[in-house]
Order: sequence, then structure tokens, then C-alpha cells
Amino acid sequence: MTFDPFGELDRLATGLSQLRTGPRAVPVDLVKDGDCYVLNADLPGVDPGSIDIDLDGNLLTIRAERTATAHEGAQWIVQERRSGSYLRQFTLGDGLDTERISATYDNGVLSLMIPVSERAKPRKIQLTGADEQASIVA
Repeated sequence: MTFDPFGELDRLATGLSQLRTGPRAVPVDLVKDGDCYVLNADLPGVDPGSIDIDLDGNLLTIRAERTATAHEGAQWIVQERRSGSYLRQFTLGDGLDTERISATYDNGVLSLMIPVSERAKPRKIQLTGADEQASIVA
């Protein structure tokens, strides 16, 4: 067997991260697709019934819980899949239609669709003068 110093460092870092208490962060991707923001959060192995999504003013909070699998009388060899609480918070800016936010959970990925409000979308404003009409993009 050969000595792998980087492997040892990785195992040490993993061991230290297991000592961390409190909720763990949820990894996310955020993309703007047309007039909608799509937020995808990885929550593999989480019971959909434990997912809680709250909006308080402009603060969007995602909470979830993954319970540990019980193995009576078994000896763990490797336990890398974390159980416990997960939490992620986002401050939403103005110009989003928070009344129409929707969420789905499929294959361990929570997807939130956050539409841009109509008032925040670019629009044309008609300008009329005494002799002519012009169109200005605002």
C-alpha cells in the first residue's frame, strides 16, 4: 500500500467537517431563463415532506431534513452521506413576482421558479406630441 498525503488530508478535512454542528448549506445553481429565475437546490435523499420553503418579506428560506438510515447491530465502514438539517437563505431583490413563485422536487433536486414581475420588464412607452408620435424604449 502506498502513502497518499493528499488522500490523508482529504480524510482529515472530511473528519473535521463531520464535527460541525447546526444546519448544513444546500448547494444551488441559479439561472435566468427568459422572464424567470430558476433556482435548483441539491437535496438528495431528502423526504419531500420535510422540505419547508418560506418567504418573509424578501427573505426566501429553504429548510430540509434528511434522517439517518438505522442499521441495528451493523458496523459502519464508511459514512459520508450526511443526515440532519439543511438550510439556505436568499434575499430576493425588487422586481420579482413573489406571488407566483412555484416549486417542484424531482430526483433529489428542488427547483424554484421565480418570475420577474410585469412592472420590472422592459416596455415601450408611447410619446405623443402635438404634430407627431414617437416610440421610446424605457
